[in-house]
Amino acid sequence: MSQVQTIFKNMSWLLISQIIASICGFIWTILIARYLGVNEYGILGFAISLTGILGITVDFGISTQIVRHIATDYDSAPKYLGNIMPLKSLFSIGSLFLTLIVLIILKSNEITIIVTLLFMLEGILKSFIGLLNGSFQAFEEGKYQGIGNTILNLILLVFILLSVYTDLGLYGITISYLLANLIALIYAYYSFNNNITKPSFEFDKKFCKKIFILSLPFAATSILYTIYYSIDVVMLNQLVGDYATGIYNATYKLISLLTLFYSVYSAVVYPVMSKLFKNDKKILIITFEKSIKYLMLLIIPIAIATMFYSVDIIHLIYGHEYDASAIPLSILIWTISLLFVNGVCNNLLNASYKEVTITKIYAIAAVFNVVLNLILIPYYSYNGAATATVMSDLLIMVIQIYVIYKLGYRVNKKLYYDLIKIIIGSGILGIALYFLHLNMWVALPVGIIIYFAAIYLLRVFDNDDKYVIKEILGKN
Repeated sequence: MSQVQTIFKNMSWLLISQIIASICGFIWTILIARYLGVNEYGILGFAISLTGILGITVDFGISTQIVRHIATDYDSAPKYLGNIMPLKSLFSIGSLFLTLIVLIILKSNEITIIVTLLFMLEGILKSFIGLLNGSFQAFEEGKYQGIGNTILNLILLVFILLSVYTDLGLYGITISYLLANLIALIYAYYSFNNNITKPSFEFDKKFCKKIFILSLPFAATSILYTIYYSIDVVMLNQLVGDYATGIYNATYKLISLLTLFYSVYSAVVYPVMSKLFKNDKKILIITFEKSIKYLMLLIIPIAIATMFYSVDIIHLIYGHEYDASAIPLSILIWTISLLFVNGVCNNLLNASYKEVTITKIYAIAAVFNVVLNLILIPYYSYNGAATATVMSDLLIMVIQIYVIYKLGYRVNKKLYYDLIKIIIGSGILGIALYFLHLNMWVALPVGIIIYFAAIYLLRVFDNDDKYVIKEILGKN
């Protein structure tokens, strides 16, 4: 089986699971937002965002380091996992105490403290799941991760439905997340232990110290990355209040659903890029080019359509109580396009052992983002937070492209022409939607036809793309 077929075989498992996750996430996003109301939904968003930031202390970038290493040396997996799991357990205890201290400093109320601590426990479970999923990726056994993701999301949906039906309130919703992740962790460990390899449990202090030190650049990047993407919700909560946080969180949840496809792509491609950096840098840069092309082909027309129908989307999903979320949705949708490009650049730089460089980039972006939020949130609330996020993503993209160029990676000029064609095709879609004034449901099939007709006429797909498709289908 070729490398391309292997990539897409693993992607197929993860893609199916993420489609299920998207459907489940869409349903429970509507249920939770409508059930809790804007203010309690704001508390939920604050808890998830704060624990997302502080939860980095559970892992310190170790999982990313391990995935890269195991991908090139399968035999090292038992020793790595057998040492790291106990180490992460110690980190987890410290994370809980850190969360409590921060909540006390922020003078949070009782319900916010309890919900946030429960979400930190959920984040700890999720961190261990992430470690095992990363190991599945390293062994190119995406089916186990796909099955685990499916189990997690289906069980979570059932628990949330039960919580809403029995009127358990915000605590019931929070416990649902915790229990679903516990079950998913049990499955992931059982599958890895029985189908891949068994961790050799020990606590080698010197070995753990070595891994910890090697992982610090990843940890710094993860901390900065998480602060960068979560600090706006925390700052909104502290500067404006629960209502504004709820409005913004509603938008952010929709945006998060659109990142799922990239998560699948990145999870499969990153270990492959790590191998290609050592074995074939020419194929590495081709993988980089095709990743950007295919991701932009998908997301830019979605961003255009979302801008035109943001009000309809918010009404459909959340109801009129969340009308104010339409404008930040129109702004934040563009951060997805930038996120896709930045994510592919991250994969290339991480695979090339340039994690320190990424850390520096996100340090600049995090400071830039915090300063912008401090300036814009007091005046423009959630719209200001959305604008700050997009501008910060744009800054990251510019810096990363510059760094990649300075490292000597020269992409084929054809990529630029293809991206221009995709933008033109998306522009044609936008013009059509503007003049046709179609109902959202009618616009969906009509827009797809118009976009792909434009892409076909512009000849975006070349012989290399046709070759990739044939490879996936096993027809070469």
